[in-house]
Amino acid sequence: MPYGRQGVLVAAMLALAACASRTAPSLDRAAPGATHEDGVPACPADASPMDGWNDRAPPRRIFGNTYYVGTCGIAAILVVGDAGAILIDGATDRAPAAILANIRALGFAPRDIRRLLNTHEHMDHAGGLAGLQRATGAPVLARAPAVATLRSGKPGQDDPQLGELAGFPAVADVRTLSEAETVRIGDLVLQSHATPGHAPGGTSWTWRSCEGPRCLDIAYVDSHTALTDGHYRFADHPGYVAAFERSLDTVAGLPCDLLLTPHPAASNLLARLHGEAPLVDAGACKAFSANARTNLRVRLANERKEPSR
Repeated sequence: MPYGRQGVLVAAMLALAACASRTAPSLDRAAPGATHEDGVPACPADASPMDGWNDRAPPRRIFGNTYYVGTCGIAAILVVGDAGAILIDGATDRAPAAILANIRALGFAPRDIRRLLNTHEHMDHAGGLAGLQRATGAPVLARAPAVATLRSGKPGQDDPQLGELAGFPAVADVRTLSEAETVRIGDLVLQSHATPGHAPGGTSWTWRSCEGPRCLDIAYVDSHTALTDGHYRFADHPGYVAAFERSLDTVAGLPCDLLLTPHPAASNLLARLHGEAPLVDAGACKAFSANARTNLRVRLANERKEPSR
């Protein structure tokens, strides 16, 4: 996400959070226990989505083999199996030290990580991948539209937010995922889902996690705020809009008992981890998709009222 238009960004993400965290009778309010929090201060409850990007969050087990190891403002998700671990997202270029400290605090080693995955190729989610790759030795796997940006650290020319995106450290070893590729490490099976829109390389991830006999489908859904740099107009790119709409269809249909998002505020995640809101909601992905679709259509309607540049 870019630095500019913070008011628009905050409003959009808070709207997504409100939708994703609604209360319904079927919701599961059981909170996971903290695991080796290591004296890390809790993240401020009143922080906006633009706060805490580089502030270490207390590491927590979310459910089963899935852990939150990111910062207060940017998620990094660790999934641990019998033959190693997978880490999704690297936050900013200043975040690797916090992420690695969280991994160690949970009792794992950086070298346990066999693959690094990414939701999209912006500095707030990909900026730390180069540092994490040096620490873990793991390759980064990404869909084709994100590969050149990850390898160069330079924003893609086709990104709707190009004019407001900062660069980030180039990632040395980036391998291209095929469409809908499944990533397997031992007993870990993570499914990729192409969800472009917020960024061309947008990718969401799903997997199944169990605690004893109880199993949940976890969906780590990429950002879907329809942001631009003020020059790009979605209305002038019908093909991209169609891909964005298909992404929202995909999100609505994901196996999704437990929703995670790259910006935790977009799904009220930190409050849910502390038992202050329901952790489990099988309708969360559908609600997230519906709200993002409404926001996209509002942006298109507003653009069509203005003359093309």
